[in-house]
Amino acid sequence: MKFDRQALEEIEEKILAPYAVHASQSKGRLHPEPEPNYRTCFQRDRDRILHTSAFRRLEYKTQVFVNFEGDYYRTRLTHTLEVTQIGRTIARALGANEYLTEAICMAHDMGHPPFGHSGEATLNSLMKDNGGFNHNHHSYRIVTELERRYPEFPGLNLSWEVLEGMIKHETEYDKSDVSGFDPELRGHLEAQITNVADELAYTTHDLDDGLRSGLITPAMLAGIDLWDMASKRYLANCAELDDLSRHQIIRELVGIEVSAMIKNTVERIEHWGVKTLHDLQSLPENVVGFDEDMKTANRTLKVFLYKNMYKHYRVVRMQKKAERVLTDLFTAYLNEPTMLPDQFQELIAEKGLQRTICDYLAGMTDRFAVDEHQKLFNPSLLP
Repeated sequence: MKFDRQALEEIEEKILAPYAVHASQSKGRLHPEPEPNYRTCFQRDRDRILHTSAFRRLEYKTQVFVNFEGDYYRTRLTHTLEVTQIGRTIARALGANEYLTEAICMAHDMGHPPFGHSGEATLNSLMKDNGGFNHNHHSYRIVTELERRYPEFPGLNLSWEVLEGMIKHETEYDKSDVSGFDPELRGHLEAQITNVADELAYTTHDLDDGLRSGLITPAMLAGIDLWDMASKRYLANCAELDDLSRHQIIRELVGIEVSAMIKNTVERIEHWGVKTLHDLQSLPENVVGFDEDMKTANRTLKVFLYKNMYKHYRVVRMQKKAERVLTDLFTAYLNEPTMLPDQFQELIAEKGLQRTICDYLAGMTDRFAVDEHQKLFNPSLLP
C-alpha cells in the first residue's frame, strides 16, 4: 500500500486536533508550484530548510561556547535539532501538525550571526541607524530573499503557515514584528509549540553545557527547585557529578518540563473551550505554556544561569572578543567596500552598503569570522 500526498492529508484530517493546522487547508505559497506526490506541503518545507546553506552553517555558530572551545558543547545546529525533537514530542501529544512544527523549529535560528547573542547585539548596535538587526527577522529574510536555490523565485517559497510561524516566533527575550501576518491573531498552535520548545531546550541544555564546562557545579544549584526535583534520585549517593549522572539529571529535567507543559496546555485548551484554529489564535494569551508555579521555577533557573553562566568571566571575555571581531570587520568593509567579495559588492546598489555588510557578517560562521579578521588585520597572513 502506498501513501501519496492525498492519503497523508486524509490521515492528518483523522488524527490532528481540529485547532491544529492541516496541510490540506494551507493558504499556499507566494509563488504557486505543483505540490509533490508523496509529501505534504509542510514536509516539503522541512526538506527545503534542511538543504539550505544557512542551515548547514549553524554547525559552526555559537550557542553559548564558541565552536573551537570544545567538541562536545552545543552549537547553534545541535540546539536547533534539540528544539525540533522537543517540538515534535509536544506536537504529537497535543494533536498538532508535527511536520509544520518541525519546519518552524528547524528554521527559527537560521538568522543567528556568528558568536550567538553577543554577535546579534553587536550587529544590532552597528546597524542602529539603518534598521537594526534581529535574528528572527533575518531568519525570515533568509527563507524569503537571501537563499538563492531556485531560478523562478528568491528564497525557498515556503508555505504561508511556516512563514507565519517563523515571524510570530518569540521567546521571553526575542520579539518579532508580525505586520503582514494577521497581527491581531496569535501564532497558531505549532508556532506556540516552537516558542516553548526553544526556551525549554536552551534552558536545560545550556545548564548541561555549564555543568560539563565546570562553570557551574551541583553545589551551586542546591536549593533551586527544578534542579532539586530532577537530581534527587541521581545525587543521593554521589559525592560528585559524573557524566552519566549529569545525562540522567538533564534528561529528567527535560521530561519534567515537557510533561508540565503538555498538562497545562491541555487544561488551558479545555478552559478556553477551544474548538477551531481561529478560536485558538483569537485568545488573549497563548495556550501553550507553563502554569504559574512552573513558570516561577523556570524563572529562578534562568536567573541563576544568567548570573553564573552567561555572565561568567570566561563567557564574557569571549563575548568581548566576538564584539571586537565583528566591529573591526564591519568598520573595515564600511571604509573600503571593495574588500567585500564580488557577489556582495554587486548588492550594494540594491540594499545599501550597511545592510550588505550586515548580511555578509551575519552569514559567517565563528571560524570564518575569526579567519577573516586575521586576514584583514594580521600583516603576516595572505588575504
